[in-house]
Amino acid sequence: MKATIWHNPGCRTSRNALARLKAQPGVAVTVVEYLKQPPTAAKLAQLYRDAGIAPRDGLRRRNTDAEARGLTQADDATVLAAMVAEPVLIERPLVETDKGVRLCRPLEKIEEIL
Repeated sequence: MKATIWHNPGCRTSRNALARLKAQPGVAVTVVEYLKQPPTAAKLAQLYRDAGIAPRDGLRRRNTDAEARGLTQADDATVLAAMVAEPVLIERPLVETDKGVRLCRPLEKIEEIL
């Protein structure tokens, strides 16, 4: 199975998700450090669609100004544009496998796609 993690090495939950993926037998892991390699709006839209959540559900609220900027109530295009411009607004970790996509908060959500 292939797995891609949209990862922030400074985040404990993201590090734990990466360790869980690497410990899973038969999983080939691709790591994308999204703060260095921001995803496109189209890729983010696809990830959230496949995860069954709206882009604003994938907004990082903690330690950002997302709420003050009204992004928690904004339309999808506005949220995606903000995330692309400022990847720190992307909640992590997002994990994509052959079985689907999950925003792995809590970390146990990763089990749904392994």
